[in-house]
Amino acid sequence: GEVLPGQRAGKMAAPMELFCWSGGWGLPSVDLDSLAVLTYARFTGAPLKVHKITNPWQSPSGTLPALRTSHGEVISVPHKIITHLRKEKYNADYDLSARQGADTLAFMSLLEEKLLPVLIHTFWVDTKNYVEVTRKWYAEATPFPLNFFLPGRMQRQFVERLQLLCGEHRPENEEELEKELYHEARECLTLLSQRLGSQKFFFGDAPASLDAFVFGYLALLLQAKLPSGKLQAHLRGLQNLCAYCTHILSLYFPWDGAEVPPPRPTTAGPDTEEEPNRRRNQILSVLAGLAAMVGYALLSGLVSIQRATPARAASTRSLSMAEEDEEE
Repeated sequence: GEVLPGQRAGKMAAPMELFCWSGGWGLPSVDLDSLAVLTYARFTGAPLKVHKITNPWQSPSGTLPALRTSHGEVISVPHKIITHLRKEKYNADYDLSARQGADTLAFMSLLEEKLLPVLIHTFWVDTKNYVEVTRKWYAEATPFPLNFFLPGRMQRQFVERLQLLCGEHRPENEEELEKELYHEARECLTLLSQRLGSQKFFFGDAPASLDAFVFGYLALLLQAKLPSGKLQAHLRGLQNLCAYCTHILSLYFPWDGAEVPPPRPTTAGPDTEEEPNRRRNQILSVLAGLAAMVGYALLSGLVSIQRATPARAASTRSLSMAEEDEEE
């Protein structure tokens, strides 16, 4: 509904909430889209309550990343999340000239055409990387029984996305396609390196939305310990891009680089200071998630009726571990 002019400053407005994949590999999030949105939010200082989770079912859209606005609307497309933050006056591109705005659009489509296909290929198609890095992370991070089918389902979705990105022109031969993709991605990285030069960010001393996306792509490629890292080696040779990533990580994510989320304090101390409903809501959300999961598991025949009770206990445990709620 319509908000009266004085209302937004009032105590009643709910905070904006961002739901995204949690961190790993020394990064604040292991997911490209989550990483870009998180980075943009940090650049602009947008006051978000961030939920880093490993269960997309706990997101209001069922997908990650997702933003719940202060009016309760849910947005789940990264570009649209950033557009919403701009409308709320958190605009990293405020000072850009028309020319720089046009450059931003040009580079964004370059990233999507030349770098995104290879990023998907590196993490989701390359067998060695998928088995030893990507699937391993998601299977260990996501709670039971999601960990049985979610990595495979995500892989299928990414492969479909890759086919869309490559379009009709793709060579039939898998090896040819791979060669073409990696060649274009190397050219794209070299171009980015030349464009950045010795600047701190792509448009000078202050970060813009383009930086949030470029950082997402580069940081994932740089940080993951990939057994098969053809493009990673090329990127490591581009000193200024590596320094650029390190700079953004240390400046905007000084606390997020930890591989393992810090263990939650078990004492009742911190909870008593917060609103008493918090614990109840957590328990309710865990129970609701459980009911959905057990139902799904039974339906898909993943769990037989006899095993439902131990499965329930196991998933409660993994759920409480999985929900790392970081507030900003």
